[in-house]
Amino acid sequence: MMDEVDRKLISQLQVDGRTTLEKLGRITGYTSMGVKKRLEKLLEENAIKVSAQMNLKHFNMRLAIVLIETDGVETTQRLLKRLEECPRIIYIFTMIGGYNVMALIAAENQGTLESISMGKCSLRSGRGIRRSEFYQIKDIGYSPLMPLRIGLTHRGLKEAPCGVNCNSCNRYKYEECVGCPATEYYRGNL
Repeated sequence: MMDEVDRKLISQLQVDGRTTLEKLGRITGYTSMGVKKRLEKLLEENAIKVSAQMNLKHFNMRLAIVLIETDGVETTQRLLKRLEECPRIIYIFTMIGGYNVMALIAAENQGTLESISMGKCSLRSGRGIRRSEFYQIKDIGYSPLMPLRIGLTHRGLKEAPCGVNCNSCNRYKYEECVGCPATEYYRGNL
């Protein structure tokens, strides 16, 4: 349960994750040590995480939402497992309704975004996927700061985490796509 102190701490850390314990104490009315204990408890309980988010507008990233309907739970689980290490996925959700999965994805340029939409590495490809929709995002309404998963890039893999080999893809060969950021073939700027 979130109380008023938690709300003030979390709100301030969302504005500036590097806020000092002293300043957090002034905001909450707690001592620095009291704030530290409260933060440690929230972190231990995995109630919050303080991390770096990237300004996607600054890096000129393209975004899209992908909606996928699968033929059942097994296909959904297989798809989630296949995409677990994909550095392009910012968020992925399972849903109740017409579509089973929704993903927010990022790409460095339009050609790469198109590859994600219709190429070998498309989230929409694979056995058991009934239908899908792909919506490119025109603009970000509130905050362009998002948790792009940079830790999954530059791993020098021969094959992308989704199982595709960028080097054998025509879109990559004709420089329409920069390749997967996790592979040794990557030509992008992440």
